[in-house]
Formats: sequence, C-alpha cells, structure tokens
Amino acid sequence: MSGFLNILAGAAGAMSRLDVIAHEIAKWKQSTARKRMIDGKRYYLGEHDIIDRNRTVIGRDGLLEVVKNLPNNKIIDNQYTKMVDQKVNYLLGQPVAFDSENEEYADNLNDVFDRNFHRTFKAVGESSLNGGMGWLHPYYDEDGEFCFKRFEPTEILPFWKDAAHTRLDFGVRLYEVDAYDGRRETVIEKVEIYTIDGIERYVLQEGKLIEDIESPATPYIDNDGTAYNWTKVPLIAFKYNNTETPLITRVKSLQDSINTMLSDFQNNMQEDSRNTILVIKNYDGQDLAEFRHNLAAYGAVKVRSTTDGSGGVDTLQVNVNAENYKAILQLLKKALIESAMGYDAKDDRLMGSPNQMNIMSMFSDIDLDANNMETEYQAAFDDLLWFVNMHLSNTGKGDYKADEVTVVFNRDMLMNEGDIIDNIVKSQAVLSKQTLIAQHPWIDDVDAEMERVETEKENNMENFMSTFTTNNDGSGEDNAER
Repeated sequence: MSGFLNILAGAAGAMSRLDVIAHEIAKWKQSTARKRMIDGKRYYLGEHDIIDRNRTVIGRDGLLEVVKNLPNNKIIDNQYTKMVDQKVNYLLGQPVAFDSENEEYADNLNDVFDRNFHRTFKAVGESSLNGGMGWLHPYYDEDGEFCFKRFEPTEILPFWKDAAHTRLDFGVRLYEVDAYDGRRETVIEKVEIYTIDGIERYVLQEGKLIEDIESPATPYIDNDGTAYNWTKVPLIAFKYNNTETPLITRVKSLQDSINTMLSDFQNNMQEDSRNTILVIKNYDGQDLAEFRHNLAAYGAVKVRSTTDGSGGVDTLQVNVNAENYKAILQLLKKALIESAMGYDAKDDRLMGSPNQMNIMSMFSDIDLDANNMETEYQAAFDDLLWFVNMHLSNTGKGDYKADEVTVVFNRDMLMNEGDIIDNIVKSQAVLSKQTLIAQHPWIDDVDAEMERVETEKENNMENFMSTFTTNNDGSGEDNAER
C-alpha cells in the first residue's frame, strides 16, 4: 500500500484501501481535468458543441425558447484537428533516432523501437495533445515478445509520489467493456491497478471495487509458471507540457466561434421570403399560422384590399454581407493558429521563392511549442529506456544505461533546399565532409552516405589507375596513348 493511501485510510478510519481508490475514481470521473481530456478527443473526432445547438427566440415571457421552424445549420470547420495533426507530424512524423557511441546498443534499440513502435508512438503524441498526456505501457505479450501498448488519457488515473508529477507511485486504469446480463446488453466498468507487485483487476459496481473473478490479478511477466515483476510501475507518461494541459483549452472558444460564424452565415442565406419577417396588410385569413402554411405549401397567399388601404405583403430583411463574415473568419482562424502555436501553410511568407529565414520565422511558434513538448518527452524516454534496458539485459543482449544514448527527434520542417545546399558548398573549406553530409537535406543516414562516398572515391581511383599499364619491358608506357 502506498503512503498516500495509508494516510487517507488512516484519516478515514473505516475506509479500506479499495474504498479510497473507488472514492478517488468517482471524483476523477467528474473532474474538470478529465472533462478537458474528453473534450480534446471529442473535438479531434469532429464532435463539436455546435452539433447540439438549437435556434432560439424570445418567448412571450421574455425568456429564450427553442424554435424548429428556422434554419439551424451545424457546420464544422475543424481547425483543431488540423493543429493537432500538424504538431504530431512536425515532431513525430519521422521516426526517432538513437545516437550512441556503442553501435551494438544503438542496433538493439533500433530493433526494439521498430515501425510498429513508431506508429504507436505517434498515437501517444496525439493523445498527449488531446488529453494533456499520453500513456505507454511496456509489456510482454502471450508469445513472450516485448511490446508497447497505448492507453487513452481518459482511462488512466495516476497517483504520484511527488508534487511535480515525476515519480509514479501506482496507476489506476478505468475502462468499459460490453457484456450481456442474460439477454440484456450492458456495459461493465473494469478497473486495473498497476503497482510494482503486478496488476490487480476489479469490477466497479455501485461505487465499490469487486474482485474480477474472470480476470484475476497477474504478474507482469510469467516465465513457464514463474512470476516476475518490474521494480518500477510500467506506465510511462508522455506529457504535452509541464502543466499537463490539453491543447483544446487554448482554442476551444475560437473553434466554437468559427463553427458558429459559418453556421449563422448559412442560416441567414437560407432565411428567404418564406421564412423571414413578413409585414401583412389586410390579410384575409384565419391566423398567422395559416398564412405561414399557405406560403410554405403553395408559394403564394391571398390578400384583400379595403377602403382603408391596399392589401399586400412586405418583408423586413437583413442583408447578408459576405465580406463581413469572410473578414471575421480570417481573424478567428489566424487567432486560433496563433493560440495553438501552429503555422499557416498559406502564409504570405511562403509566396514566391521564400528563403530559409522566412520559413524559420513562419515555424517559430510551432518550434517553440515543440521544444517544450520534447523536453517532457526526453524525460519520459529516460523512464522508458529503463524498461528496454532491463529487457535487453534479461534476454542476454547486454547491460546498458540510458545515459549511453541520446534520443534524437527529427522534426519535419519545410526548407529551402537551394539555400541549404549553397551554404554547404560555401563551407567546404572550414567543415569536415561528415558534418556537411549530416546537414544535407537529401541525406537520412550519414554513415551509409559516408561509406558510399568512400566507395565511390576508391572506384574512381581504380578507374584512373587502370588507364596506365606497365609493359613487360618495364617502360611504363601509357596504354591509352598507344
């Protein structure tokens, strides 16, 4: 039992360890932090608040009431998803690289962090942006293979040892599964508790944790009936920032405003003579409802003239100025990009043939945000490498330490290749060939390219020397001239 739970259980008197955890789960499910995580995921999938909007008018009592006879468009221009994808692909679009003087260690890491890991890791990055942090779980599958699993932020309730949230005491996973109670379909809430002693499994029923009989507690590693556990909790938090704040908190109001402006513009365009404000003169009918019906059904109404005046129908109409909407939308989109610290691919700085300074200026905000994100990810990789190094040691592939390798994030930035190549050519007199090759925009593997350069140099020398042959008499005559 952790110190945190010991204190709470002691203070509560009769509350057991499981009662305390169940109470914390109930608080967390209703918390603002978890609601933000849900909002981030929901908005990323296009489920915005505009979907639930109703058209309202002022009722007879002066209060707003819902009306269903007015256009109610619900248009979504999902700039938020664009920002998330932009940031994920900027920092994680290319696989991470491992720089180590120990080539054997680097090769082993490349075997562990393969393409499947890269795909999972990109999803973790998406989760960290949507939920403030993403979770990665290293484990051994049923075949004994070392693997990684991603958990949604809304599933993991962490219990930290310190206020800075750098050392995990234990973690609680809450998730739902579909089941049947007789013939009735139902949803069961399951709870897994990850400690250094293994995984405990429970079912959450009426605020109580009940032992899961179908899925009992297990160790992290089962080797032919022998149980082994890690000495650290195998849950790695990849934080978006040190405050664990999702991106949606910065831009939700701006995204909602963009959706509202587009929807209102469409509503106003559709409010034609059949559903706008009408001024009726000398109407020969029962009531306004009948007038609206005749107008909607037949496209015409009958009016009459009297000695007091001529009959007719006039409209009170608000002209829709499309340029006003366009200007406001541009301002909102620009504000959203700046608040999200992204970049605009249609920026004026990219017009014509932009130089590298213009490109770097355009990327300055997203690069600054990526620096903060990478700082958190580098610390998380130190924790992750501990489990990888344990795996390599246990499988006889060597004993390594995390400080023997540097994790390199290859950012996917636009570049003016002409400017870069020109600067490389101008630097040949002061920099080594390996340094110049490393900076070349066409090179991914510096070592492989260096080998190709050396091989090409040797072949050229051999071809050059083959043009000279020595005669049997030793005259050394040039064979090409003969």
